[in-house]
Amino acid sequence: MKSEFKAYEEKMQKSIESVVKDFDSVRAGRANAGVLNRISADYYGTPTPIQQIASISSPDARTLVITPWDATAVRAIEKAIQESDLGINPTNDGKSIRLVFPQLTEERRKELVKQIHKYTENGKVAVRNIRRDAVDHFKKQQKASEITEDELKSAEKELQKLTDDSCKQLDTLLANKEKELMSV
Repeated sequence: MKSEFKAYEEKMQKSIESVVKDFDSVRAGRANAGVLNRISADYYGTPTPIQQIASISSPDARTLVITPWDATAVRAIEKAIQESDLGINPTNDGKSIRLVFPQLTEERRKELVKQIHKYTENGKVAVRNIRRDAVDHFKKQQKASEITEDELKSAEKELQKLTDDSCKQLDTLLANKEKELMSV
């Protein structure tokens, strides 16, 4: 039973890590290569993450420079960025692409805060779904007389504590990201 419980705990941790990745893709007014994590360029007919076909540097706090290793990929990367929801128009000099991040307006900050709230809520829903699946699993085991009713109650209590802890962790991440967005 402990190993099964550990598997559910790992699933919850993966849900939290997924929310952290979502948060990384939200730009906070300064250049962060994490915003490019979800963007794939069409490289020789295959959608390829930008990090795999180019180097990304940040010469200053509000600029990212993307330099493809293969110069033919510049156009594909530029097109992928334009079609993304990044909201930044890339500048192409033939060898590299510059992304200049503008200062965030109050309205845009509020939109981003709504977005991270949505990511957090999706993470909480995922955690609760994992708890529900785990409880169902342990109930089936109890029906099949593989575990006792006391073990079932204990597992439910532990799962609830794990769920509460995971949700608190998500709330802490949300508060930190919200503070970062509103203070830039």
